[in-house]
Amino acid sequence: MPQHQKPDPPHFNDHTALVLLFSLLCAIGAGFLIHAETHSLAMAVLTGGAAFVAAWSFWDRVIG
Repeated sequence: MPQHQKPDPPHFNDHTALVLLFSLLCAIGAGFLIHAETHSLAMAVLTGGAAFVAAWSFWDRVIG
């Protein structure tokens, strides 16, 4: 007789979606502002990446 297994929990829940959304918005905003001021794409990408990491940590603590 086959045993019924419980389905795996979703890997992408509401908490993750909100943290990802807010972090992306912060990263895009920071990158845009740096690019508008310095006209350096490399600096904008690096700033956006750093802002994404910092925002993820912040929003994960605030929402979670």
